[in-house]
Amino acid sequence: MKKAIAALTLAASVASMGAFAKDWKEIRIGVEGAYPPFSETKPDGSIVGFDIDIAMALCEEMKAKCTLVKQDWDGMIPALQAKKFDAIIASMSINEERKQKVDFSKKYYNTPQRLVAKNNTKIKDAKPEHLKDVKIGVQRGTIADQFVSKFWEPKGAKVVRYAKQDEVYMDLKAGRVDASFQDSVEASEGFLKKPEGKDFKFVGEPMFGKTPEEKAVLGEGAGVAVRKEDKDLRDAFNKAIDSIRKSGKYGKINGKYFKFDVYGG
Repeated sequence: MKKAIAALTLAASVASMGAFAKDWKEIRIGVEGAYPPFSETKPDGSIVGFDIDIAMALCEEMKAKCTLVKQDWDGMIPALQAKKFDAIIASMSINEERKQKVDFSKKYYNTPQRLVAKNNTKIKDAKPEHLKDVKIGVQRGTIADQFVSKFWEPKGAKVVRYAKQDEVYMDLKAGRVDASFQDSVEASEGFLKKPEGKDFKFVGEPMFGKTPEEKAVLGEGAGVAVRKEDKDLRDAFNKAIDSIRKSGKYGKINGKYFKFDVYGG
């Protein structure tokens, strides 16, 4: 009799779990739309870019209907936690601070951070001792912001924070900041290769993080962020990332935007 009751209890528990489990056939994805070439908003309101194409490829692999939800960068994680959307695909780097708040898939690309300044700049390199009293613009809440806040600002750099990356470039061009610090590919494709970036250049070496402390901030590459309780969704994205890498879909998307493998080492 006890075995029968236990079996019924187990069956009821499994059924209950199944009733509340998500099948993830519909997924809302948070995107920024202001970080070319990874994501940008066209005049007609549509959002395009590498992140967007990757998101759609992953959804296709997962056989899920995906809806893009535009969100300002500094509100991304709070909006995810508030269930405004189910995942973030917005070039969000996987680092230790963020892993305390959300779960991440494996990386879907990995590129370094880099300093940009005028062609005639007197800034020698991206070392703290050469950045004292230098005004450096960063996008608020990014790993660039976290990095300068921890390693450069305490050594005398003057950090100016902005809501969007294009606002950093506007003030850089206007001379209100001396340099900007951001993802190297975004800087190259979204600013330096455009007419407005013709008088500017990279200063110093690409930065992935030379010490464990720096790597903890700069992270392991960009991943898909999900709520900590949605580990099944994280796992589904991991499988989909592996699949598009193996099938060649990733390579086709990569080639549409870059002349090198943005996936990184």
